[in-house]
Amino acid sequence: MSERTLAIIKPDAVKKHVIGDIIHRYEQAGLRPVAMRMMVMAKQTAEGFYAVHKSRPFFDSLCTFMSSGPVVVLILSGDNAIKKNRDLMGATDPAKADKGTIRAAHGANIEFNAVHGSDSPETAKQEIAYFFPEMDVVR
Repeated sequence: MSERTLAIIKPDAVKKHVIGDIIHRYEQAGLRPVAMRMMVMAKQTAEGFYAVHKSRPFFDSLCTFMSSGPVVVLILSGDNAIKKNRDLMGATDPAKADKGTIRAAHGANIEFNAVHGSDSPETAKQEIAYFFPEMDVVR
């Protein structure tokens, strides 16, 4: 089943110059970028995006990190895109991520873990709408 998911290449991965490797991994797995932009997320934008975590102790440090430098925000399209991307990313903690996953290869720790990906169809729809007007998405 073809679907879309949001992916973010986080500031730590952008700083390491691994954008190309990460996008290559998406494409090798059959995920096609249909929208992409590089941006520096304002802290307020990060707070809105991660509002679901507002009561969690890591909320402020997460938002500070996500606004600390450029990110690459993408919409990936493909069969079972959400699950495929979650599998490619690996566990949130890179130390627990399977070898060969993006986080195992490029993440430093649970906070600096290289990438974000939507966790469900509902979340993907909300996250995509947060960053991309429909007219900016390739059909």
